[in-house]
Amino acid sequence: MTKAATLQQALTRFLDPSGLDRQRQRVCTHLLACRTKAMGGMVLQCSDCAHVQPRYFGCRDRHCPQCQGRAMAQWAERQQANMLPVRYYHVVFTLPHSLNGWVQLHPEVIHRLLFQSAWQTLCTFARDPKRLNGEMGMIAVLHTWGQNLSQHVHLHCLVPGGALSDDGKWHEARSNYLFPVRALSRHFRGHMVSALRKAAHAGDLHRVTRPGDVDAQLNTLMATDWVVYSKDCLEHTQAVVRYLARYTRQIAISNARILAVDDQQVTLRYKDYRDHDRHKQLILDGEEFVRRFLLHVLPRGLMRVRHYGFLANRCRRQRLVQIRRALAMVDQAPHVDTAASDAEPTYTCPHCKQPTLRMIGTLTPQRPLHDQPPNYKEQHYRA
Repeated sequence: MTKAATLQQALTRFLDPSGLDRQRQRVCTHLLACRTKAMGGMVLQCSDCAHVQPRYFGCRDRHCPQCQGRAMAQWAERQQANMLPVRYYHVVFTLPHSLNGWVQLHPEVIHRLLFQSAWQTLCTFARDPKRLNGEMGMIAVLHTWGQNLSQHVHLHCLVPGGALSDDGKWHEARSNYLFPVRALSRHFRGHMVSALRKAAHAGDLHRVTRPGDVDAQLNTLMATDWVVYSKDCLEHTQAVVRYLARYTRQIAISNARILAVDDQQVTLRYKDYRDHDRHKQLILDGEEFVRRFLLHVLPRGLMRVRHYGFLANRCRRQRLVQIRRALAMVDQAPHVDTAASDAEPTYTCPHCKQPTLRMIGTLTPQRPLHDQPPNYKEQHYRA
């Protein structure tokens, strides 16, 4: 049986760490060490056949395809209590590709303004007395990639279909598209360009150095059609949570989409949205694959998932009580069963095919002297 191709395998063969900034070096160190001896681990033994095998810890880096499956399940479980029995809308705000250069020069600034502009756009429409006349909620997730690993910066937003008015009433959204997408696009463009202009005047875009570049770019952006996508998605709480978790924990490339890694190239599968969502194969030189992947390493500390409006952390509990009261469902918040997450994980014996592996010891991280195991401070679970 051929060993499955992985991102870790591609990085091992093609990564050249020279010239990388500190954050990209840090991320690559985590991904290369994930589930290897460098992370340490535990020794498992089958209680039936006495088979013994090691199990190494994951790196838990948010860019790692090996660690996001469990993180997705845990995140979804925590969100159960925040779901409402209403229609949800999926809204996507996309930056024009002409801004990609600025994203590389000033990622923190551009991403911050993207979040702010998307929220202010929805907030303005929701507060309109002719529309919902109230406060909306939003969970926004930053994605920076397209299916072929190109730079494609956009926000996936999950929005409950309604708004909480100042007098505590729930105003339900009726349209299949929440708000008119053309109007959303124009408002989003105007707010984002205005925010970029203010940032430039404040010196926040100081790496854009050529005279006249800022004004020329902003004028071009105002003459460009921006894209906002909106549709209603799901109404059932469990389905909404799974839908959202898939977006919040998705990364630039999963191991399932990497079909082959040889001495020179990487073959990956992608969905071509311009060709009726057909699945196709893309062959990249190894160095080009790594270059594209590294485009999507986020600055350390940048919050990729953010909550707004009545879903903001500071007021969510109180606002959800008000909304459930307005929907006549007091004390009917979804019950969150934490027993599953608290239970000891089970491991299947490769010989018996039964969940009979038990931990009998630990493995110390194997690393160079005077070096710490990658991401060692972030090891909170052993799985």
